[in-house]
Order: sequence, then structure tokens, then C-alpha cells
Amino acid sequence: MVYSAAQLIRRDGVGATGMRDVAVHANAPRGSLQHYFPGGKEQLVNEAVGWAGRYAARQVERFLAALRSGGERPRPSELFAAMVGQWTTEFETVGFASGCPVAAVTVDCVDASESARTAAAEAFGVWIRPTAAALRELGIPEERTTPLATLMISALEGALLMARAEQDIRALATVSTELGPLLDGAVSPGV
Repeated sequence: MVYSAAQLIRRDGVGATGMRDVAVHANAPRGSLQHYFPGGKEQLVNEAVGWAGRYAARQVERFLAALRSGGERPRPSELFAAMVGQWTTEFETVGFASGCPVAAVTVDCVDASESARTAAAEAFGVWIRPTAAALRELGIPEERTTPLATLMISALEGALLMARAEQDIRALATVSTELGPLLDGAVSPGV
């Protein structure tokens, strides 16, 4: 049900995602929602956003592992290209109907609770930490890893919004191309 909520939120937003919709999407009995989510929609939204943050964090770790298996030392730009590439592939394959559920909750903060805003902020933090750790592993000095991870995720989220609005991957290609050299330039000399 948490996965279904995340999928519906990323497509329809918080305001348009109802508990019944989640139960139908999850093929679950409606009564199970009250059992598993006694806090109602607020609890379900918060758990869906938390799931999305953890999913994004795991993806960063998967992308880094795949890059490591390539033989040569991976570059930070390659990690960012993989992060962007996941979305580019999705948009090219299934269209632009769905975006990031964390961004959707952030955008819908008027329709969401304060706890949903907090959950979104925490989800971004959960995503930033492994991204910063990956940048450190790729040779970027410690003091620059969190700011650059924040920049990467901010650029990606902004590009996702633009891509959906424009129904075009141009913004995704642009952030990958333009941010890549900056990330690679941050690697400590001799690494």
C-alpha cells in the first residue's frame, strides 16, 4: 500500500490521491488501510515519502556499484548521468505522467500536512547522504560532498519538473551535460 501511495502521489499529487484509490491500486481491502494506517492519509503519505527517499538512496548505491564494476575509477559525472538516465529512460519509455513523489508532496504542501512537509525534507536528507558518501568515494573532498550532493539532487528535481511541463527530456540532458564537468572538477588532484 505504501508503494501504491507513492506511485499515485507521483502521478496525481497528494490532493488527488485518496485512500480508496490506494486500496484499489494495491488490490487491498479498504479495511486494511485503517488497520495499517491508523493515522489515515497523513500517515500513508508520510510513509510513502519515506519509502521514496529510501528508494532513491538505494538507487544511488546501485548506480555506484554498477560504475565500480566497469574497471576504471568512476567519475562523479558518471554517477549523476546514471541518476538522470533513470528518469530519461522512464520518460522516453512510458511518458511524462509521473514524477518524483517527494517533489509532489513538496509542491502540494498546501494540500499536505506539516508532517508531510517534514517527511519530504527527511526524504531528501536520506537521498543526499548516500549521494555525498558516493562523491567522497569518487574523490571529492569531504567538505564539498554534501553541498554538491544537494546541488545534484536540486538540479535533478528541477529538471524533472521542467521535463514534465515541457514533455521533453531537454532539461534532463542539460543538467547532466552542464553539471558533469563541475562535479569532475571537484575531485581532489591526484585521485
